[in-house]
Amino acid sequence: MTSQKNATNTEPFNQSAATDTTAANKKLTSGSSANDSANTDSAFDNGIDLATVFTPYFRPDANTVVCGALDDEKIASLAQAGFDVVINLQPDEELSFDESAAVERAGMYYAHLPIRGAEDLKQLKILAFDNILRQYHGKKMAIHCGSGNRVGAAIALRAGWLRGRKMDTAMERGRSHGLSKLEDEVYKRLLVPR
Repeated sequence: MTSQKNATNTEPFNQSAATDTTAANKKLTSGSSANDSANTDSAFDNGIDLATVFTPYFRPDANTVVCGALDDEKIASLAQAGFDVVINLQPDEELSFDESAAVERAGMYYAHLPIRGAEDLKQLKILAFDNILRQYHGKKMAIHCGSGNRVGAAIALRAGWLRGRKMDTAMERGRSHGLSKLEDEVYKRLLVPR
């Protein structure tokens, strides 16, 4: 179901980096304007302003970027910005190049979990998605699909089904990660107890 390249990582978790990330999150959420947030983001991304590289662009926290489809230039920007992993939710038929090879050439880990749309928003897929996120916990990750909508849907379902979050919290988490057109479908699925 999932295809992962370079998936084994034996580096110990860096506590000082976690503290830096916590401070970064506080700065990101307490910014007074969009420009302040973009400036703060680029400070943590080796000076790369990713908001100008990606459309759409969602930054739910300092270690996570959610965006649309990638190309070689966008992958290079992620690598320069210090990202560790790319998680791709697009099915193969939506890809126009060998994304796995491009990500690996750029020195990042790659995980692929195709989600075609509402029909793939099932518990087994969300469990696989959760497994990938847990594997790379603490790493800087870019998660993408075509627009960020499927990423947001998977995040919301993960929050509701696997993390026990209330409906409003799960939906807001999804929106912060790009949930839009699949919002009604996700809401209906969250109503069904798992």
